[in-house]
Amino acid sequence: MHQLYAIEQLTDRLKQDPTVEAIFLKGSFGRGEEDFHSDLDLYCLVAEETVSEFLPRRLAHLEAYRPVIWHDDLFIVAPQMIAVYDDLLHVDLFTVTVASLNQKDAIRVLYDPKNQLAPFIEESSLTLSQQEFEDEAIDAVWFYFQYQKAAARGNGLWAVEMLRSALTKFAKVLLHHHLPERAQLGLKTIPDYLPDDQRVPFEAVYDVLVPATHQEAGRRYAALLEQERSFLQTTLQDQPETLVLLDRLLRSTSVSH
Repeated sequence: MHQLYAIEQLTDRLKQDPTVEAIFLKGSFGRGEEDFHSDLDLYCLVAEETVSEFLPRRLAHLEAYRPVIWHDDLFIVAPQMIAVYDDLLHVDLFTVTVASLNQKDAIRVLYDPKNQLAPFIEESSLTLSQQEFEDEAIDAVWFYFQYQKAAARGNGLWAVEMLRSALTKFAKVLLHHHLPERAQLGLKTIPDYLPDDQRVPFEAVYDVLVPATHQEAGRRYAALLEQERSFLQTTLQDQPETLVLLDRLLRSTSVSH
């Protein structure tokens, strides 16, 4: 695959930068689940005091593979440069320190002469913490509430978007229950990994998630929430208000249909 050649070229170039202490992959390549369409989540570990020195050199390093036709620079949890090449390969180059590197997702080490990544490999996980799960579950209910408001108002476009937001959150709720070892991956892991008895009804919501039929999508989503109600009762004991709101929404759905 062309990505393998890109990995080789980029690693060889980045190793020459004196500030780079380790290089590794996360995402699908880090987990060994890549395919021809996978992008590269490439990470460089640098010391805290050398971050500002390394950042201006990133684009030049990325161009060691092929010409970059588009790039963007942003900061979410760490400095990140997004690059798209003339062959449309997409690379996300993250700059991390020991302090900013988290244990989410598997790591594939490309260069680590000081063996600094060993602790992160051992602790890597795609599970959700209890707080992360609660946040996703709360949002899955909250966006369903917003969906009902938009639907009642007759705004089909906004209703679709609110229900889509709810489904994105609910995907992690389902995974936390039925496939916790992949829960961090959310929606994109459902087609290939969630058991069919959970996957099929979830995907069925998307089959009718358009303005003309969003009411049916809402009913199908409510059925999913009903199916997970006992699980939520057990796992959201610290969030009784969310359960109260969920039950009120489910009753209103039952009454209206």
